[in-house]
Amino acid sequence: MAKTKRGRVLWNIPSRGRGTCPVCSSTRIKLLYSQTKTDGTSLKVCKKCSKAVQTRVDRATV
Repeated sequence: MAKTKRGRVLWNIPSRGRGTCPVCSSTRIKLLYSQTKTDGTSLKVCKKCSKAVQTRVDRATV
């Protein structure tokens, strides 16, 4: 049976959750994962960068 609700929450997010990742600069990629910098600000990053080293996340520009 088909799963009709899969990915439905993305329709409510602006641009369907897509954008440019601040860590790796990939364009038109889903930004669904939250990372926090050491100064306390929060970033939305892609799946690859959700496991990135903290120093790389700190160098990211918003």
